Amino acid sequence: MPFLYPSLEVLWKPLKASSKLLDTARVHRRCLHSEIIDSESSEPTTAASDLLSYNEHLNPPPEDYGRTIFADKCKLSLHAGSGGHGCISFLREKFIAAGPANGGDGGSGGNIYIQAVRGETSLHKLARRGILKAGRGKNGQGSNKGGQRGEDVLIQVPVGTVVREISRYDPVTEESENLNMTANSASVEGYIDREKWILYPSSDPSEYATAEFPELPKPRRSNLASMQPAPPISMDLSEPMEQPMLLAAGAVGGLGNPHFVTKSMVRPKFATRGGSGMRLELELELKLLADVGFVGLPNAGKSTLLRALSRSRARVGDWAFTTLQPNIGTVVLDNSYGRPKLHSVDYEGERRTQFSIADIPGLVPDAHLDRGLGLGFLRHIERARVLAFVVDLSTGDSVPALKNLWKELNEFERLRDRDTNSETEHRIVSWQAFGSTVSTTSPQNAELETGKENMMINAGSQALPPLQMPPISSKPWFVVGTKADLPSSQENYAHLKTYLQSVFAGKAAPPSGKKHGWKGQLMVIPISAIRGEGIDQITGWTISLLNL
Repeated sequence: MPFLYPSLEVLWKPLKASSKLLDTARVHRRCLHSEIIDSESSEPTTAASDLLSYNEHLNPPPEDYGRTIFADKCKLSLHAGSGGHGCISFLREKFIAAGPANGGDGGSGGNIYIQAVRGETSLHKLARRGILKAGRGKNGQGSNKGGQRGEDVLIQVPVGTVVREISRYDPVTEESENLNMTANSASVEGYIDREKWILYPSSDPSEYATAEFPELPKPRRSNLASMQPAPPISMDLSEPMEQPMLLAAGAVGGLGNPHFVTKSMVRPKFATRGGSGMRLELELELKLLADVGFVGLPNAGKSTLLRALSRSRARVGDWAFTTLQPNIGTVVLDNSYGRPKLHSVDYEGERRTQFSIADIPGLVPDAHLDRGLGLGFLRHIERARVLAFVVDLSTGDSVPALKNLWKELNEFERLRDRDTNSETEHRIVSWQAFGSTVSTTSPQNAELETGKENMMINAGSQALPPLQMPPISSKPWFVVGTKADLPSSQENYAHLKTYLQSVFAGKAAPPSGKKHGWKGQLMVIPISAIRGEGIDQITGWTISLLNL
């Protein structure tokens, strides 16, 4: 600047001097900070900074909290792509006054696929969209050029997702039924569905009513429709899929005018419209929420434990109900740096590099009666492979607290089974009509044939029954005793350990109250989550249970 503008030389000198003073102050402050760290710890500066960041992760400021968007159940409305319209075109060349028809067919609509992939843990992305539509096929063009296919839609879901069909609308099936009804009825003889046809662009709209159209071709279905699952759809995507699965094939495109050339009509000025796409309404539900689920009372230290085991940014605090929805964390066993901490193999024989943990909101007494945060979070507990009961060793006797947690789970399971039975009885309705019995157990249309009469009974779309899950008492479980660094927790831990040993030996009744519950070894692990002590024992014991 001064060499370009000499007049600014007077102003440039004081600014340059002030910048030197600021640089000197920064260097002095950096050196003072490094001396303080060296005086407090004999370890290198990098180790001290890592310890400081780890402590900040366990006891973070409010601005470090992360909001977890989670959904384990959603409904999707899928719309397969419609077909493009056929083209009305004629050959145009020199010395050819009236060329033949050369309009191309319309393109097929886009397909909808589904694929279970690793890495996905929630359905919130799909729940936020709600409606997924595949692309429509492009219209045909002249010179016998077919239209471009519509864009496909790929739905990626977590492994362990159950897909069930609520309702569907298939235009091809409806058109076939309408054709059968018109063929059997003499009153509609000669009826032409003019909405399926398109005329030459230069034609007047009034010509639709007077134009003579040939017989409409039979409803066509895409060749890919044979790869669709048989209706009603009910799939359990319990394994990762290498290739996507077709859910709904796109509609076929319309026919161009060359398809309607006859001896009497050499230059047809009409073509057919593309077919409408199929519509599906599906319900997606996670059968397996996480590998490990934390179960405990409010303010038992579950969120702090989740932050200690993973890089989760769950909200923590010294008050009840800091967790209002499940938080999912991932424990990394192999970070591709050096040797892995633990060696483990999953149920497919592949090396396990990580496992997931679900921090479920705290349970209050009588939670099965929809108290506290409701029954929705009790449903999440049965979707964990291993249960970890988190109890506070510093607040009273932990044995009654463990029994109360199991009591709430048993009551929830009993209510769920009772509601399932009542819904099944309510859904099955039988009555006598004209000497025959009809049951509306299916949401599809049921046809009641009484002599020459056909009555259509529409049962409507009904709510799907809940998923059949294994009993909660049959899952592997262990106990985690938090806040074990406090002096008052030693006697409580010893009493809890003695109780679990007596349960494993068969001398005491199990806390679940079920004789055919989990028969494996019972373990209580004392930890201090805020200090990060005893955390490695949880990882090792969890891996041993997952390998069973």
